[in-house]
Amino acid sequence: MTDALHNRLADAASPYLLQHKDNPVHWQPWDEAALAAAKDLDRPILLSIGYAACHWCHVMAHESFEDADVAKLMNSLYVNIKVDREERPDIDQLYMAALTAMGEQGGWPLTMVLTPDGKPFWGGTYFPKQARYGRPGFVDVLVQVETAWRQRRDDIDANADRLQAHLQNQLAGAATPATLTPETISSFSKRVATLYDPDHGGLNGAPKFPNAPFLETLWRSWMRDGDENARDRFLETVSAITLGGIYDHLGGGLARYSVDGQWLVPHFEKMLYDNAYFIRHCIWAHSQTESDLFRLRIEETIAWLQREMTMPGGGFAASLDADSEGEEGKYYVWSLHQIEEILAGSTEAFASDYDVTRGGNWEGINILNLSTLRADPDEAARVIAHHSKNREALLAHRVGRIPPGQDGKILADWNGYAIRAIAEAARYFGSESWTALATRHFRALMERMLSHTRLSHVFDGEKASGFGFATDYAAMISAALALYETTSDTEFLEKALKLAGLLKRNHFDFESSRGFWMQEQNRSDTPMLTWNDLDEANPSATAQILEALSRLALATDDVELTGLTDDLMAQAAGRIMQSRFGQAGFLNAADTVHASRKLVVVGDSAETDSLWSWTTRHPDPRRLDVFLPAGTDNPQFQDRGAYLCAEMKCSPPVKTDGELERLLKSGI
Repeated sequence: MTDALHNRLADAASPYLLQHKDNPVHWQPWDEAALAAAKDLDRPILLSIGYAACHWCHVMAHESFEDADVAKLMNSLYVNIKVDREERPDIDQLYMAALTAMGEQGGWPLTMVLTPDGKPFWGGTYFPKQARYGRPGFVDVLVQVETAWRQRRDDIDANADRLQAHLQNQLAGAATPATLTPETISSFSKRVATLYDPDHGGLNGAPKFPNAPFLETLWRSWMRDGDENARDRFLETVSAITLGGIYDHLGGGLARYSVDGQWLVPHFEKMLYDNAYFIRHCIWAHSQTESDLFRLRIEETIAWLQREMTMPGGGFAASLDADSEGEEGKYYVWSLHQIEEILAGSTEAFASDYDVTRGGNWEGINILNLSTLRADPDEAARVIAHHSKNREALLAHRVGRIPPGQDGKILADWNGYAIRAIAEAARYFGSESWTALATRHFRALMERMLSHTRLSHVFDGEKASGFGFATDYAAMISAALALYETTSDTEFLEKALKLAGLLKRNHFDFESSRGFWMQEQNRSDTPMLTWNDLDEANPSATAQILEALSRLALATDDVELTGLTDDLMAQAAGRIMQSRFGQAGFLNAADTVHASRKLVVVGDSAETDSLWSWTTRHPDPRRLDVFLPAGTDNPQFQDRGAYLCAEMKCSPPVKTDGELERLLKSGI
């Protein structure tokens, strides 16, 4: 039995867990020793799941976990386990699903109570130390739940068994394979559009999240069906986000969400994944409008990644905290007086444009925004350029403030999203420096995190984790393919193939051939193997795998891999289409499978070829693009021109931009 009577987090790799290493709570990491201790002591497990940038996680920690009396109670009644949801998304997925099944609303911190063998029987999210905000006090909860467990243990065990069986069926169950047609995908896209907020963009209501699968669904509806309403809604939403308070107008980068329905008031933490998708969305918006607004936002966000998120030796940090000096958003907000002291005579024009007033636009202070210009991106770009010196002056002053904390762990999947986005931006804008940036980070992570047995999920600056998840492989395959499209260097194609091989070896369910498990198989600290079929902030693991492998099959003309993606799509459709929500990522990936498009351009040089230039200016997430130098030893592509390949055949080469545009619209 492990010594569960002291705090064991000092040796953790996760910055979030290290934030709790000095708590008087006897926190355990999620590992075999902690799980064995709960069984040996015959105590319920108090499981607390959060992440470093989580504001309410910090609040609950200050109120309860740092309190000696609360800790004494926790230590006497429970085996207390702390989990970083970003380090162990599988644990978070399982117990968040349990909370939802209990009829409770999810969120973080996630607070669950488990039987000694890890089955959930009670849960919630944030609890104040004493009852307030209409919520029970954490102290009362601790006593009441443990008392119920002792006095009604047989009933609780029976209920926990039933809930566990429900979760097994929901997260790891089988279903009859289903046929998914392009018409089904288009019909779903139209249903998604009914959730649109016509006044402010995005999904209806508050809080407002920059929901990446939803936005991609809109863009794909335009690409696939020529749906102008979907295109306009996509552009309206991306414009609203780029100009709202959710965007950092001085330093670049996007906050995780806005607490209001107008994109004004951010929940100030910044996540790597949100900004990766934001870059891609701005590329698509620029390709449609050619507005400098979207180019500026891409430049600013990549600069922010380089300045504030780059880790020594390569790779990007996971997030920046919402809080600094104990206050949420303090680093980012301004009073008019502060701006007057810095900008002097330029204050009036700046304040007028950026919504700064003496009384403030949020709780007496000001969140910079250009929301009044969201209907006119070109005018917004002009205002941004006009105030460039003013913003530089304010940023220089802000750098002197105490910054929010950084969660410096390097996550393979989130870095894959970022590398892909930077590579796509590099290709679209012809930026050699961004190509070099994406290449450098990709190679660094392959060196640090890829072994002959696995791609590790986490690198903590010293060592890689001894586990990986299916999303890590999918994201890095997609990043490698984006770099291959950008550089034509087969190094990246070879890496994608190696990653795909390890993904299949470690995660494919060879017994049933129904799909890829989120977790590595045969791990003793995994409560349940799950598919991870439904989207959260990011597309589901199933969606990411389907897209990555279908694009890899196109790049390599691999008939066997094409067959695998078709089977995977049918199996997943049988499970996913029964759900009421969370299918957008899967249907976006299925759209790529159905399109099955590869565009091959043969010419003298990618830098000078007009057809390749046209292709680059018209990005389409359903298409894989390949440039081949003329004279390549490939009998299928001997003549100069552009070839569209789909369904195992290729068109004759076209020679002009107009012919290429018509070919892409009509298909083969």
